[in-house]
Amino acid sequence: MSVSNKTTPIVLCLTMLFIAMSTTPTIAQENSSQTYIETYKDAAIQYMEEYGCPASIILAIAMHESANGTSRVARYLNNHFGIKGPNESKEIRSAYKGYDTVEESYADFIDFLKRRESTEKLFDLYQPHEYQKWVKGIARSGYAHSSSWSSKVIGMIRKYNLHELDIQPDAGPAIAAIDEPDDAEIYTVQKGDTLYDIARKYGTTVKAIQRENGLTHSRLRIGQQLTL
Repeated sequence: MSVSNKTTPIVLCLTMLFIAMSTTPTIAQENSSQTYIETYKDAAIQYMEEYGCPASIILAIAMHESANGTSRVARYLNNHFGIKGPNESKEIRSAYKGYDTVEESYADFIDFLKRRESTEKLFDLYQPHEYQKWVKGIARSGYAHSSSWSSKVIGMIRKYNLHELDIQPDAGPAIAAIDEPDDAEIYTVQKGDTLYDIARKYGTTVKAIQRENGLTHSRLRIGQQLTL
């Protein structure tokens, strides 16, 4: 067998190994993003419903600034939004603010937006579904110094359909049909359910479920029946 014939299988194996190694980080990042969304989406929805800042904005900024919770600042300081301030960490030296829990970081992000004049006005100017205007308003306030920050956050929202978590405009009271279609599916809300989870499970969207059931918010109660 010639030398060239002997080396061909080796080259082929190395090529396949290189391809596998190249795709692994992408798959891992996708899994990390989905895990982060599942872990913190309820908190984002809660703060949206309480204060009006879009859940999509809260999640996307946290994912971007904390690398889905894997950055050193996120791991050692529980800081998921890149907010600067004092910390008492002995593990790292950092100018970023330290929190006892991730939940405190989420709460402080809302406080951060509300205590600054340049971002406090966003709560009065924009609705929770106007995520693009929120992103640009936060960027203009000096929150991020990168010129591509806004496009990256918006791109993340669209990639993972995070805007489906946001409260949509009130279209007015729903008109109940005299007879429900025979093929209409009724779902009974279980403990821990969110509109986002139900929409993914049944291949629909949060907005569609809200429209079908005359909902103007994302809150659910156990035992509530939804038409899908």
